[in-house]
Amino acid sequence: MHITSTLRRALLASAILLAGLSSASVQAQDTFPTRPVRIIVGFAAGTGPDIVARLLAQKLSEGWGGQGVIVDNKPGAAGLIAASEAARATPDGYTLLLSEIGMLSIAPSTYRKLPYDPVKDFAPVSQIVGADFALLVNPQKVPVTNVSEFISRLQQQKGLFMATFGAGTLGHFGAFKLGDVAQVKPEAVHYKTTADALGGLYNGDVDGVFASVGLSAPQVKAGKLRALGTTGPARAAALPDVPTLKEQGYPSLEFSAWFGIVAPAQTPPAILARLSTDVRKAVTAPEARAKLEEAGFRVTGTDAATFAKIIAADTVAWRKTVEATGFKAD
Repeated sequence: MHITSTLRRALLASAILLAGLSSASVQAQDTFPTRPVRIIVGFAAGTGPDIVARLLAQKLSEGWGGQGVIVDNKPGAAGLIAASEAARATPDGYTLLLSEIGMLSIAPSTYRKLPYDPVKDFAPVSQIVGADFALLVNPQKVPVTNVSEFISRLQQQKGLFMATFGAGTLGHFGAFKLGDVAQVKPEAVHYKTTADALGGLYNGDVDGVFASVGLSAPQVKAGKLRALGTTGPARAAALPDVPTLKEQGYPSLEFSAWFGIVAPAQTPPAILARLSTDVRKAVTAPEARAKLEEAGFRVTGTDAATFAKIIAADTVAWRKTVEATGFKAD
Protein backbone atom coordinates (compact mmCIF):
# COMPACT_ATOMS: atom_id res chain seq x y z
CA MET A 1 0.00 0.00 0.00
CA HIS A 2 1.40 3.39 -1.03
CA ILE A 3 1.64 5.97 1.75
CA THR A 4 2.06 9.58 0.76
CA SER A 5 4.76 11.67 2.39
CA THR A 6 2.07 13.88 3.97
CA LEU A 7 0.32 10.89 5.53
CA ARG A 8 3.67 9.48 6.65
CA ARG A 9 4.52 12.71 8.42
CA ALA A 10 1.06 12.77 10.08
CA LEU A 11 1.47 9.20 11.33
CA LEU A 12 4.94 9.99 12.63
CA ALA A 13 3.66 13.08 14.44
CA SER A 14 0.84 11.04 16.02
CA ALA A 15 3.27 8.36 17.17
CA ILE A 16 5.54 10.98 18.75
CA LEU A 17 2.54 12.60 20.49
CA LEU A 18 1.30 9.29 21.86
CA ALA A 19 4.78 8.37 23.03
CA GLY A 20 5.04 11.74 24.77
CA LEU A 21 1.70 11.32 26.48
CA SER A 22 2.62 7.81 27.57
CA SER A 23 5.95 9.03 28.92
CA ALA A 24 4.26 11.89 30.79
CA SER A 25 1.72 9.45 32.24
CA VAL A 26 4.42 7.10 33.49
CA GLN A 27 6.40 10.02 34.90
CA ALA A 28 3.34 11.35 36.74
CA GLN A 29 2.71 7.93 38.22
CA ASP A 30 6.33 7.50 39.30
CA THR A 31 6.71 10.94 40.91
CA PHE A 32 3.27 11.23 42.57
CA PRO A 33 2.87 12.62 45.19
CA THR A 34 5.17 15.64 45.35
CA ARG A 35 3.14 17.56 47.94
CA PRO A 36 0.70 16.73 50.77
CA VAL A 37 -2.43 14.71 49.90
CA ARG A 38 -5.71 15.58 51.61
CA ILE A 39 -8.34 12.97 52.58
CA ILE A 40 -11.73 14.58 53.27
CA VAL A 41 -13.83 12.74 55.87
CA GLY A 42 -17.52 13.54 56.32
CA PHE A 43 -17.59 12.63 60.01
CA ALA A 44 -16.13 14.00 63.22
CA ALA A 45 -12.77 13.11 64.72
CA GLY A 46 -12.86 9.94 66.80
CA THR A 47 -15.64 8.27 64.81
CA GLY A 48 -15.22 4.99 62.91
CA PRO A 49 -14.62 6.67 59.52
CA ASP A 50 -12.07 9.00 61.09
CA ILE A 51 -10.19 6.03 62.59
CA VAL A 52 -10.05 4.38 59.16
CA ALA A 53 -8.89 7.56 57.43
CA ARG A 54 -6.14 8.32 59.95
CA LEU A 55 -4.71 4.82 59.82
CA LEU A 56 -4.78 4.95 56.02
CA ALA A 57 -3.12 8.37 56.04
CA GLN A 58 -0.34 7.10 58.29
CA LYS A 59 0.36 4.06 56.12
CA LEU A 60 0.24 6.02 52.86
CA SER A 61 2.67 8.58 54.26
CA GLU A 62 5.06 5.79 55.26
CA GLY A 63 4.80 4.23 51.80
CA TRP A 64 5.44 7.61 50.17
CA GLY A 65 8.65 8.23 52.04
CA GLY A 66 7.14 10.51 54.66
CA GLN A 67 5.11 12.68 52.28
CA GLY A 68 2.32 14.33 54.26
CA VAL A 69 -1.23 12.97 54.15
CA ILE A 70 -3.78 15.21 55.88
CA VAL A 71 -7.14 14.07 57.24
CA ASP A 72 -9.64 16.91 56.85
CA ASN A 73 -12.84 16.36 58.85
CA LYS A 74 -15.93 18.00 57.31
CA PRO A 75 -18.83 16.57 59.35
CA GLY A 76 -22.46 17.35 58.68
CA ALA A 77 -25.47 16.40 56.55
CA ALA A 78 -24.64 12.67 56.70
CA GLY A 79 -21.42 13.21 54.75
CA LEU A 80 -22.96 15.30 51.96
CA ILE A 81 -20.90 18.39 52.86
CA ALA A 82 -17.66 16.44 52.50
CA ALA A 83 -18.76 14.74 49.29
CA SER A 84 -19.78 18.05 47.73
CA GLU A 85 -16.41 19.62 48.48
CA ALA A 86 -14.51 16.62 47.12
CA ALA A 87 -16.58 16.61 43.94
CA ARG A 88 -15.52 20.21 43.22
CA ALA A 89 -11.82 19.66 43.99
CA THR A 90 -9.11 19.82 41.35
CA PRO A 91 -8.82 16.34 39.78
CA ASP A 92 -5.10 15.87 40.30
CA GLY A 93 -5.01 13.14 42.96
CA TYR A 94 -4.17 15.49 45.80
CA THR A 95 -7.72 15.63 47.18
CA LEU A 96 -9.45 12.35 48.01
CA LEU A 97 -12.71 11.46 49.75
CA LEU A 98 -13.24 8.72 52.30
CA SER A 99 -16.60 7.77 50.85
CA GLU A 100 -19.14 5.48 52.47
CA ILE A 101 -22.18 3.56 51.29
CA GLY A 102 -24.59 6.27 52.39
CA MET A 103 -22.95 9.01 50.30
CA LEU A 104 -22.68 7.06 47.06
CA SER A 105 -25.22 4.22 47.03
CA ILE A 106 -28.05 5.19 49.39
CA ALA A 107 -28.23 8.99 49.11
CA PRO A 108 -29.49 8.89 45.49
CA SER A 109 -32.64 7.17 46.77
CA THR A 110 -33.08 9.03 50.04
CA TYR A 111 -32.58 12.64 48.90
CA ARG A 112 -34.82 14.49 46.49
CA LYS A 113 -31.83 16.46 45.23
CA LEU A 114 -28.13 15.81 45.77
CA PRO A 115 -25.44 18.51 45.42
CA TYR A 116 -23.25 16.01 43.53
CA ASP A 117 -23.61 13.05 41.18
CA PRO A 118 -22.18 9.87 42.77
CA VAL A 119 -21.35 8.38 39.36
CA LYS A 120 -20.32 11.36 37.25
CA ASP A 121 -18.41 13.34 39.90
CA PHE A 122 -16.16 10.61 41.34
CA ALA A 123 -13.64 8.03 40.19
CA PRO A 124 -13.44 4.90 42.41
CA VAL A 125 -9.99 4.08 43.80
CA SER A 126 -10.51 1.26 46.32
CA GLN A 127 -13.09 0.00 48.77
CA ILE A 128 -10.96 -0.41 51.88
CA VAL A 129 -13.18 -1.85 54.63
CA GLY A 130 -16.61 -3.27 55.27
CA ALA A 131 -18.48 -2.47 58.48
CA ASP A 132 -20.92 -5.13 59.61
CA PHE A 133 -23.66 -4.70 62.18
CA ALA A 134 -24.85 -6.70 65.16
CA LEU A 135 -28.52 -7.13 66.04
CA LEU A 136 -28.54 -6.23 69.74
CA VAL A 137 -31.09 -6.69 72.50
CA ASN A 138 -31.08 -5.96 76.21
CA PRO A 139 -31.24 -9.46 77.77
CA GLN A 140 -32.83 -8.01 80.91
CA LYS A 141 -35.73 -6.58 78.89
CA VAL A 142 -35.89 -9.00 75.95
CA PRO A 143 -34.82 -12.47 77.17
CA VAL A 144 -34.16 -14.18 73.83
CA THR A 145 -30.99 -15.91 72.66
CA ASN A 146 -31.33 -16.08 68.87
CA VAL A 147 -33.06 -14.43 65.95
CA SER A 148 -35.86 -17.00 65.66
CA GLU A 149 -36.85 -16.44 69.29
CA PHE A 150 -36.72 -12.70 68.76
CA ILE A 151 -38.97 -12.89 65.70
CA SER A 152 -41.46 -15.08 67.56
CA ARG A 153 -41.59 -12.53 70.34
CA LEU A 154 -42.17 -9.71 67.85
CA GLN A 155 -44.98 -11.64 66.20
CA GLN A 156 -46.64 -12.24 69.56
CA GLN A 157 -46.49 -8.56 70.48
CA LYS A 158 -47.48 -7.67 66.90
CA GLY A 159 -44.96 -4.91 66.50
CA LEU A 160 -41.32 -3.93 66.41
CA PHE A 161 -39.70 -0.87 67.96
CA MET A 162 -36.15 -0.49 66.66
CA ALA A 163 -33.69 2.18 67.68
CA THR A 164 -31.68 3.75 64.85
CA PHE A 165 -28.67 6.07 64.76
CA GLY A 166 -30.52 8.48 62.48
CA ALA A 167 -33.20 8.64 59.81
CA GLY A 168 -31.99 7.42 56.43
CA THR A 169 -29.15 5.33 57.87
CA LEU A 170 -28.51 1.62 57.47
CA GLY A 171 -29.85 1.08 60.98
CA HIS A 172 -33.11 2.68 59.86
CA PHE A 173 -33.48 0.59 56.72
CA GLY A 174 -32.23 -2.52 58.50
CA ALA A 175 -35.21 -2.19 60.85
CA PHE A 176 -37.52 -2.42 57.84
CA LYS A 177 -35.68 -5.46 56.56
CA LEU A 178 -36.20 -7.12 59.93
CA GLY A 179 -39.86 -6.12 59.91
CA ASP A 180 -40.31 -7.76 56.52
CA VAL A 181 -38.77 -11.01 57.78
CA ALA A 182 -40.87 -11.00 60.96
CA GLN A 183 -43.98 -9.85 59.07
CA VAL A 184 -44.63 -7.13 61.61
CA LYS A 185 -44.78 -3.38 61.17
CA PRO A 186 -41.51 -1.74 62.25
CA GLU A 187 -41.50 1.52 64.16
CA ALA A 188 -38.13 3.22 63.78
CA VAL A 189 -37.14 5.30 66.82
CA HIS A 190 -34.46 7.72 65.64
CA TYR A 191 -31.63 8.87 67.88
CA LYS A 192 -28.85 11.32 67.05
CA THR A 193 -26.01 8.85 67.56
CA THR A 194 -25.43 5.14 68.04
CA ALA A 195 -24.53 5.82 71.68
CA ASP A 196 -27.95 7.43 72.18
CA ALA A 197 -29.62 4.49 70.47
CA LEU A 198 -27.85 2.08 72.82
CA GLY A 199 -29.11 4.21 75.71
CA GLY A 200 -32.66 3.65 74.52
CA LEU A 201 -31.97 -0.08 74.44
CA TYR A 202 -30.61 -0.04 78.00
CA ASN A 203 -33.73 1.81 79.17
CA GLY A 204 -36.05 -0.69 77.54
CA ASP A 205 -37.58 1.95 75.25
CA VAL A 206 -37.01 -0.21 72.16
CA ASP A 207 -36.84 -3.90 71.30
CA GLY A 208 -33.48 -3.86 69.53
CA VAL A 209 -30.96 -2.02 67.41
CA PHE A 210 -28.54 -2.68 64.56
CA ALA A 211 -25.22 -1.26 65.75
CA SER A 212 -21.77 -1.50 64.20
CA VAL A 213 -19.70 -4.45 65.33
CA GLY A 214 -16.99 -2.09 66.54
CA LEU A 215 -19.34 -0.37 68.99
CA SER A 216 -21.24 -3.54 69.82
CA ALA A 217 -18.35 -5.82 70.74
CA PRO A 218 -17.37 -4.16 74.06
CA GLN A 219 -21.01 -4.10 75.24
CA VAL A 220 -21.53 -7.74 74.29
CA LYS A 221 -18.27 -8.97 75.82
CA ALA A 222 -19.13 -7.12 79.05
CA GLY A 223 -22.50 -8.90 79.17
CA LYS A 224 -24.46 -5.66 79.05
CA LEU A 225 -26.13 -6.42 75.72
CA ARG A 226 -26.70 -9.60 73.71
CA ALA A 227 -25.85 -9.97 70.03
CA LEU A 228 -28.38 -12.21 68.30
CA GLY A 229 -26.46 -12.21 65.05
CA THR A 230 -24.28 -10.16 62.73
CA THR A 231 -25.17 -8.88 59.28
CA GLY A 232 -21.96 -9.56 57.33
CA PRO A 233 -21.13 -12.32 54.84
CA ALA A 234 -18.98 -14.06 57.47
CA ARG A 235 -18.61 -13.96 61.24
CA ALA A 236 -17.05 -10.78 62.58
CA ALA A 237 -13.49 -11.08 63.90
CA ALA A 238 -14.48 -9.00 66.94
CA LEU A 239 -17.45 -11.31 67.72
CA PRO A 240 -16.34 -14.74 66.47
CA ASP A 241 -18.85 -16.68 68.59
CA VAL A 242 -21.86 -14.80 67.22
CA PRO A 243 -23.35 -16.46 64.11
CA THR A 244 -24.34 -14.36 61.14
CA LEU A 245 -28.01 -13.79 60.43
CA LYS A 246 -27.51 -15.61 57.13
CA GLU A 247 -26.17 -18.63 59.04
CA GLN A 248 -29.36 -18.64 61.08
CA GLY A 249 -31.51 -18.84 57.96
CA TYR A 250 -32.14 -15.16 57.21
CA PRO A 251 -30.15 -14.30 54.05
CA SER A 252 -32.19 -11.14 53.41
CA LEU A 253 -30.71 -9.68 56.59
CA GLU A 254 -27.19 -9.72 55.19
CA PHE A 255 -26.07 -6.13 54.73
CA SER A 256 -23.03 -4.04 55.54
CA ALA A 257 -21.70 -0.53 55.36
CA TRP A 258 -18.40 0.16 53.65
CA PHE A 259 -15.77 2.87 53.36
CA GLY A 260 -13.62 3.48 50.33
CA ILE A 261 -11.44 6.05 48.64
CA VAL A 262 -12.69 7.97 45.61
CA ALA A 263 -11.09 10.84 43.71
CA PRO A 264 -12.70 13.66 41.73
CA ALA A 265 -13.74 12.61 38.24
CA GLN A 266 -11.21 13.32 35.47
CA THR A 267 -8.26 12.51 37.74
CA PRO A 268 -5.54 11.17 35.38
CA PRO A 269 -5.71 7.37 34.96
CA ALA A 270 -2.04 6.95 35.87
CA ILE A 271 -2.58 8.73 39.19
CA LEU A 272 -5.72 6.68 39.89
CA ALA A 273 -3.78 3.48 39.23
CA ARG A 274 -0.98 4.56 41.57
CA LEU A 275 -3.48 5.52 44.28
CA SER A 276 -5.39 2.26 43.97
CA THR A 277 -2.21 0.19 44.31
CA ASP A 278 -0.88 2.19 47.24
CA VAL A 279 -4.20 2.33 49.14
CA ARG A 280 -4.68 -1.42 48.83
CA LYS A 281 -1.12 -2.05 49.96
CA ALA A 282 -1.60 0.26 52.95
CA VAL A 283 -4.77 -1.29 54.36
CA THR A 284 -3.84 -4.93 53.74
CA ALA A 285 -0.45 -4.69 55.44
CA PRO A 286 -0.48 -7.01 58.49
CA GLU A 287 -0.24 -4.24 61.10
CA ALA A 288 -2.96 -2.13 59.47
CA ARG A 289 -5.23 -5.13 58.97
CA ALA A 290 -4.89 -6.12 62.63
CA LYS A 291 -5.73 -2.61 63.85
CA LEU A 292 -8.74 -2.28 61.55
CA GLU A 293 -10.11 -5.68 62.55
CA GLU A 294 -9.59 -4.82 66.21
CA ALA A 295 -11.70 -1.70 65.61
CA GLY A 296 -14.48 -3.89 64.19
CA PHE A 297 -13.88 -3.50 60.45
CA ARG A 298 -13.56 -6.14 57.75
CA VAL A 299 -10.62 -5.32 55.48
CA THR A 300 -11.38 -5.63 51.76
CA GLY A 301 -8.84 -3.56 49.82
CA THR A 302 -10.44 -3.96 46.38
CA ASP A 303 -9.22 -2.67 43.05
CA ALA A 304 -10.98 0.27 41.40
CA ALA A 305 -13.09 -1.82 39.00
CA THR A 306 -14.41 -4.02 41.78
CA PHE A 307 -15.25 -0.98 43.89
CA ALA A 308 -17.19 0.55 40.99
CA LYS A 309 -19.25 -2.63 40.67
CA ILE A 310 -19.98 -2.64 44.43
CA ILE A 311 -21.18 0.97 44.33
CA ALA A 312 -23.47 0.24 41.38
CA ALA A 313 -24.89 -2.99 42.85
CA ASP A 314 -25.58 -1.41 46.24
CA THR A 315 -27.28 1.56 44.58
CA VAL A 316 -29.78 -0.82 42.97
CA ALA A 317 -30.22 -3.00 46.06
CA TRP A 318 -30.82 -0.17 48.52
CA ARG A 319 -33.12 1.69 46.13
CA LYS A 320 -35.66 -1.12 46.49
CA THR A 321 -35.48 -1.03 50.29
CA VAL A 322 -35.69 2.76 50.50
CA GLU A 323 -38.66 2.93 48.13
CA ALA A 324 -40.48 0.30 50.19
CA THR A 325 -40.14 2.49 53.32
CA GLY A 326 -41.41 5.62 51.56
CA PHE A 327 -38.61 7.62 53.20
CA LYS A 328 -37.41 10.79 51.46
CA ALA A 329 -35.17 13.59 52.75
CA ASP A 330 -34.94 17.15 51.47
